[in-house]
Amino acid sequence: MASSPKPSLLIGENYGLALHQSMQQLLDEIHKETLNLSHFVNMFYRLMQSKIDSPIETIWVYSALSFRSRKTTNQDLSNHILIAEELFQLVSGCSGPCSASKSIALLAPVVFQMYKLVFELLGKDLGAKRMKKAAKEVKSLIGEILGYVSVCCSNDISKESDSNLSVSFSDLVSVWMDGNEGLRAFLPLMSDEIRKEISIGGSTVIYLAGVVICEVFLLKLCLDLRMGNRGVELEKELRSWIVGSITGLQSFYFFETLVRMLLEPTLPVTSLLSSEDESFLRTILYDAAILVEYSFLSPERAINVPSNRVTDLAMKRLIITHEAIELFRKNGDQKRAIAYTSSFSSSGLCSQIIQCITSQVGMDEETSRLKGASPKALIKLLLNLDGQGIRLFDDTISKFHAKLALDDSKSDYEQSTSKPEGKKADADVLFCIDNKGEEEDHHEDDKEINESMSAAFVASAQKMRLTENGGRKRKEERNSRKKKKIKLLKHNHSDTSDSDEERSSSVNDDGSDSDSESEVENPISDEDV
Repeated sequence: MASSPKPSLLIGENYGLALHQSMQQLLDEIHKETLNLSHFVNMFYRLMQSKIDSPIETIWVYSALSFRSRKTTNQDLSNHILIAEELFQLVSGCSGPCSASKSIALLAPVVFQMYKLVFELLGKDLGAKRMKKAAKEVKSLIGEILGYVSVCCSNDISKESDSNLSVSFSDLVSVWMDGNEGLRAFLPLMSDEIRKEISIGGSTVIYLAGVVICEVFLLKLCLDLRMGNRGVELEKELRSWIVGSITGLQSFYFFETLVRMLLEPTLPVTSLLSSEDESFLRTILYDAAILVEYSFLSPERAINVPSNRVTDLAMKRLIITHEAIELFRKNGDQKRAIAYTSSFSSSGLCSQIIQCITSQVGMDEETSRLKGASPKALIKLLLNLDGQGIRLFDDTISKFHAKLALDDSKSDYEQSTSKPEGKKADADVLFCIDNKGEEEDHHEDDKEINESMSAAFVASAQKMRLTENGGRKRKEERNSRKKKKIKLLKHNHSDTSDSDEERSSSVNDDGSDSDSESEVENPISDEDV
């Protein structure tokens, strides 16, 4: 302690040395299970004050030590809410001069405390007057956190310079945790894969910000589901809020994290939701992730995101679209299966994947033959290429090879459909699906595309020397960076439990939906977004 550099000397290399030494001393005391760590508060306060844009580690540790001194033995729920609110104010206040992504990433311990609050709250009788008041306060605080995140994202995080943590994330987490609790407890709404990735130091500050946004996002949805009445109205309300939030936040890493959650067999929310509610939430998230085309995800707009990350997300979106189509076809919800297939086949995502495939194997002239292909057709093509040792997108497809085993005998609903024609949907209309031509049988066309294109690609690719990662360089300047209107899609959200007779009659001879198209309202209020 006495050998710590003076505040006036905390510059350059001295600052890094002081931070390293201070962290090591603190971690040693934590491992000894020292209960009183208050003497470290001034040390990290000096470190935090020595830089205008302080490292995330100094603010995090200072906040944690201050929070430890504020914790009480009072087990009253209202007291826990008050402490969580004070922690949010402390962290947001300390991160004022920081970048937007750093300010959001610093909220991880706040979201952790909010999770514990929601978990405790949902274990109570929400019908009691006292619990209703507590639930309202918790919901309001989550709304404040989301509002803060929204303000941070308005600064366009994608343009920020990114950085890695100088201290391992696991060490930082230990400052907040008691006993043997680890990363699983600290990030309860994340998958094991994401937690592992973060723990080994493979994540940047901007990526951590996306993870934090996803956690508070899921926390809000879980609370709404438990406090609301599951049904059509709640479905429309939550869907509108989700789409509005994704559109407003425009965070690539948040959306990427959300898609990775959908790749899991079960969303990591089972500690808060029943299996029925989890399935209900998954359906809504599928709608928002598949039926809406978000312009900020396009390669032209995501120029500050590593190119391999952009193509990797495209592959994951292809996989969840295929899985969603299979799921709803199996469950008898053919309307959604058709809507998802039609939406994908006419989307920018489909074009992006086709362009990546054809450009990397040197067969741009074949692009038109794949135009409008179904997720199933593209996956079969990629699996065929992967079987020949031609891996265009790192190991994404290989990783899910067994999971994506396709059965040719399955229904045609997921096959490629004609590209919808007609004028674009208005900007304020969500989920517009043109089902024209969807009853036509394209099984043979898909099969022909699969076989002929696979053979052509393999023949061409074997003559080329492909790079190991299959990455493609980007142009530094793009004329197409100007903002595009988001292509929003409109989907019929009628009850999906129709009988087979009703379902088959819902599509006319020309393939159009005979039911009146329902519109999803815009998010309820600016406060919700």
